[in-house]
Amino acid sequence: MKAFSRLGIFSALAALTPSLAFAHSGGAHVHGFFAGLEHPLLGMDHLLAMVAVGMIGARSGGRSVVLVPLVFVSAMVAGALLSMAGIGLPSLETGIALSLVVFGAMVGLAKPLPLAAAAALTTLFGLFHGNAHGLEIPESAGGIAYAAGFVLGTSMLPAIGVLSVFKLARWLMKVRTAGLATSLVGMAMAAQTF
Repeated sequence: MKAFSRLGIFSALAALTPSLAFAHSGGAHVHGFFAGLEHPLLGMDHLLAMVAVGMIGARSGGRSVVLVPLVFVSAMVAGALLSMAGIGLPSLETGIALSLVVFGAMVGLAKPLPLAAAAALTTLFGLFHGNAHGLEIPESAGGIAYAAGFVLGTSMLPAIGVLSVFKLARWLMKVRTAGLATSLVGMAMAAQTF
């Protein structure tokens, strides 16, 4: 019962956060490696999605443990490059919110999706997350150093998701509950985009 009351409190708090809070602060510092490293860690939407991607890969097992996060990170880089080239995806915030709903459901499913389906969904939503990140790159970003930090920071989060599933393997219900919580946050965010 405690887990569900905590989940309810967390969901209520998430629903009350304004959508502008999903933006990154940027800060007044040099935009090099460490700025790129911290960028994916500062937005709740991106953080939850990337950890969920790792959980999806780990729940599927086999090659999915590596391939699902790799596909997502690659799609994020592609999405960032698109936005840096001036190509923005439509309904960006809605796509990001829906990614949380879908990724949370994928983590919470009793039976994981096949690799092809998981890869297709993570590619689609990875493009949305990457496109948003590309739009948020500061103009003073230090090129290669910023990009290297960004890719490393982005890659660490799915790794945390993979490790959490392995660590909680005996408590599958906790993993599935985390998926449900992620979906609820996504639903709250989606409601704010309309």
